[in-house]
Amino acid sequence: LLVAAAGIVLPVRPWEETDQESSVFHPPDVALDLKPRSGPIVAKVEYLISEENIEAFLGSMRTRRHVQSRAGARNWTLQRNLQTPSLWTETFRTPTWMDFLRLNHRLTAADKEVAQHLLSLHEGEVPPQTVLSIERTTEAIRTRTSTIFSRPPR
Repeated sequence: LLVAAAGIVLPVRPWEETDQESSVFHPPDVALDLKPRSGPIVAKVEYLISEENIEAFLGSMRTRRHVQSRAGARNWTLQRNLQTPSLWTETFRTPTWMDFLRLNHRLTAADKEVAQHLLSLHEGEVPPQTVLSIERTTEAIRTRTSTIFSRPPR
């Protein structure tokens, strides 16, 4: 009973007046024939941030990390380029192509405001673009015929 009363007095997360409706997302054009289970997918976004905007940028990136993680992103990182310190790269992964699409459909209009703030801090001539890649190992592709013929003789 005491715990229930504490929840009323000290709510875990007070509700905010934010737009929780899903935002519009158009899947990107890709050159490969990706299947829903293709993956893992790696997304990278590069930002040019001036020295005086770094604190605001890092604050927005903290929020962005939370937003992306909640939507399904994994292994989210932020890197600062050592040769060009104004260049920052956000990287995250999703297990599959379908997970990447779902992540973007889960973002709300309020979440998109974080992206808009990051865009306002970006000093580049063109807006930051999301570069998508699919991870591949260097191991040989295993096919049924190669498995049959590659067995050692008995």
